[in-house]
Amino acid sequence: MKAKNVLGSFWRGVKPQKWMLFLLILLTVFTSVLSAMVPIFYQKFFDVVSPADAFLAQNRANVANNLLFIIFQILGLNVLLWIGWRLATLANNAYQTRSIALLKQQAYDYLMQHSYSFFTNNFAGSLVQKINRFARAFERLSDRFVWDLLPLFVRTVTIIVVIYLINKWIALIVLVWALIFIFFNTVLSRWKLKYDIKVAETDSKTTAYLADTIANQNTIQLFSGFLFESLGYKKVTNDQAKITKFTWDLDAVIEAGQSFLSFAMQFLLFYFAIKYWQQGMITVGIFVLFQTYLITLIDQLWGFNRIVRDFYQGYADAKEMVEITLLDHEIKDTPTAKRLSVKNGEIEFKDLNFSFNETRKILEGINLKIKPGEKVAFVGPSGAGKTTLVRLLLRLYSPTAGKILIDGEDIATVTQESLRDNISMVPQDPILFHRALSENIAYGKRGATKEEIEEAARFAHCDEFIKDLPFGMDTFVGERGIKLSGGERQRVAIARAILKNAPILVLDEATSSLDSNSEMLIQDALNHLMKNRTTIVIAHRLSTIQKMDRIVVIDEGKVLEQGSHKELLAKKNSLYRKLWQLQAGGFLADQDEDEIEEKQPQAEKEQDDEDGPGPTEGQMANF
Repeated sequence: MKAKNVLGSFWRGVKPQKWMLFLLILLTVFTSVLSAMVPIFYQKFFDVVSPADAFLAQNRANVANNLLFIIFQILGLNVLLWIGWRLATLANNAYQTRSIALLKQQAYDYLMQHSYSFFTNNFAGSLVQKINRFARAFERLSDRFVWDLLPLFVRTVTIIVVIYLINKWIALIVLVWALIFIFFNTVLSRWKLKYDIKVAETDSKTTAYLADTIANQNTIQLFSGFLFESLGYKKVTNDQAKITKFTWDLDAVIEAGQSFLSFAMQFLLFYFAIKYWQQGMITVGIFVLFQTYLITLIDQLWGFNRIVRDFYQGYADAKEMVEITLLDHEIKDTPTAKRLSVKNGEIEFKDLNFSFNETRKILEGINLKIKPGEKVAFVGPSGAGKTTLVRLLLRLYSPTAGKILIDGEDIATVTQESLRDNISMVPQDPILFHRALSENIAYGKRGATKEEIEEAARFAHCDEFIKDLPFGMDTFVGERGIKLSGGERQRVAIARAILKNAPILVLDEATSSLDSNSEMLIQDALNHLMKNRTTIVIAHRLSTIQKMDRIVVIDEGKVLEQGSHKELLAKKNSLYRKLWQLQAGGFLADQDEDEIEEKQPQAEKEQDDEDGPGPTEGQMANF
């Protein structure tokens, strides 16, 4: 990735404040020129003082007046400098804070529009770090440009021009020295860039490892993984320490070279100045001027290494986020995309295929039509493709081939926002925001009234646990909803879906985290929620889907069979029948094909006696 990509990303954040930036640059140039002019008046001061002591003792009063005039001129310049720098600071504060906020917003907006698969392939903590580093990189680069690089360039040019007017040969020496100094720093800093990038990469790895293990702290405890994870963290931190030490050692080498160039220049400047003073070509005041300029140049150029280093470090820090902003969104609306308006809720999967890559096919040749208002359950072994089918419906993935139609419209031709506005999803493991409970419920209908939120909560039986919360509806639920139990989080997700009131409903084992009593309580809410809605239920617990209009059995990415509960049980070789026989308390038991074959004869005998053993009535939770 080229530097122009990073600068282009920064410019998009700066552009709305460009006039403030130009004002800041003008103020910086003005004050930098003034600061380089101040030593000229000190030169005049010492040129007046020097002969006064030796030859003009009788005219000290006149000399004093001249000196007072000079220091008042210096005072005036310093007042202008003070005003200029204060105005520059205010301009910088205005332009930089707004630019940082806008850059963060732009990075966030682009990041959040990436696909589901993008986020499954990246650590959340690492992405957070990249956005923050991106903003810090801009702040660092802006500061280095405005407060260091620009003043350095302006002062160096001004100083060389002033010295040239005094003695062109000394000016030439200063110019050559400055160019060597800058070249030395630039070459070494550019060579060091690749190691600075590695430092940024190892920092991201360390942060990602830290975030991953902290998020899984409970798993680490349960599986006695502390020592294993501690050693893993030690490895990534040691790798970071090694590459960081190497870059710091390079910085020390660069500083050593700078020190050598500085005292070499001091020697050369005064060597030639003495020669010219001996010939009467320069005065004592000019010695003072040269010394002042030399100190200024050394101070400014000494920091050039830091400027170059910060520029490249800023580039390295910003690079990771800019790469994300340059990465095309995997799923995006077409230029002619229109809003989806669902009137009936008919869904059709047409010749649908999906693969994560060429070797891993998930769905193949899916042809399925769901009628308006029909309640359809997807069942099958784990990894059969049930959840992937729903994610394709929500356009979290794009089909490899084929299409999905809603009321005859290809969902690839409508806006993603309008598509998801028309679908309510109750996931198996709901993730909540660390916000008030009322805000989490209202996420299904932002702007809902208090009464609407409370009604949805009652329908989902959330009120049973809300009354025990310290602040009721205003209680913050913790990161990812950790302060609530799994069943309580599912009730919140159901309340959210009730409030959203979308024409298409997807339930991904929506009662899996509820106890039997709680599950029985919210069946009425789910029955109410499913009325007059096209409903898709992903089921692992077959007891929950007996009253579905249709059950679709999916295995190895294909629709294997479909029909009602009774129709599928009536088929002797039905996979659904096998799965039903293998139920244990309403849950699917993981068993291999040999076990299925062994149990099948007994299952068939039981089927002849009755409609199928299934769970007891107390275990059922019928829709």
